[in-house]
Amino acid sequence: MRPSFHPRLINGPFDDPGLLVNLVFRKQALLFDVGNLRALSPGDVLKIDPVFVTHTHMDHFIGFDQLLRMLLGRDKRLRLFGPKGFLSQVAAKLAGYTWNLVHNYREALVIDATEIDDDRRVSQTFAAQTGFKGSERQTQPAAGGPIFSDAAFEVHAALLDHHTPCLAFNVQERFHVNVLKEHLAQMDLPVGPWLTRFKQLLHQQADPDTPILVPTPGDAPGQRRFTLGRLAHTVCRITPGQKIAYVTDALYSPANADKIVTLARDADHLFIEAAFLQSEAAIARAKYHLTAHQAGLLARRANVARMTIFHHSPRYADQAHLLCREARLAFRGEADTAQ
Repeated sequence: MRPSFHPRLINGPFDDPGLLVNLVFRKQALLFDVGNLRALSPGDVLKIDPVFVTHTHMDHFIGFDQLLRMLLGRDKRLRLFGPKGFLSQVAAKLAGYTWNLVHNYREALVIDATEIDDDRRVSQTFAAQTGFKGSERQTQPAAGGPIFSDAAFEVHAALLDHHTPCLAFNVQERFHVNVLKEHLAQMDLPVGPWLTRFKQLLHQQADPDTPILVPTPGDAPGQRRFTLGRLAHTVCRITPGQKIAYVTDALYSPANADKIVTLARDADHLFIEAAFLQSEAAIARAKYHLTAHQAGLLARRANVARMTIFHHSPRYADQAHLLCREARLAFRGEADTAQ
């Protein structure tokens, strides 16, 4: 099975946090946190939308300027999500520049920003052609459910305590379409771009009678006509979709722990911070961060399939292996015999 999501941390575990999730069958990528983005290629950056920001401490948001610079002058709509106070911080970033010539741009960037609170969601639009002057804010009650969704996936958030509001996220594929190549071969159907449209129609829950035109294989010109429903029953298998969770900068408290476990439950891959060793749990608590042991415990409680830790304190610059070991042992439910 070829996965639909290809996640990767943008930087090393001691550098600015950030997770890029490439959507394999689209020219699109999701970005979680906007730290230093220099490791991303221009091609990666141009695919980004939407962006989910845990909080606006510098190491999680300084890359916004890089993102803005790359997208400015392009016909693109960028959607941003962040915690309470996020709209004012986006507006302040944009107000730090002079925009007297943007009306000359043939193509213009539009930013739709939304801040997430326990009981409401507030949105505002910033358009390049108005010098990024913010629109009137629109407020909606938070009704639960995803903060973002489209035909193929949805994103949920949990509000955590980092001595400031901090969001954790998961992205959940609605279902996964596994194309059975042996069945394609039996029907003499070629692999090609038509499969992308086929999958998109399945995610959109289109009418089973929707026509699908498939090129004739080989050098023979022409197309053959099938219905969506027939192909769905013959050339693919529908399985549960991928789930990826991203958690960073959180106090280890009962309330935070319960929210993290609920958000990450049964995830295929959990990316979770591990700032300190358990021997320095008091420091971790004072700084509202997790230890590697706590990260592993949370991953175990959430029953995730795979865990990756990151966002290590620089005090462990030559001891990353200790953080990894501690998290791994807690994840497996094993005792640390070295202690």
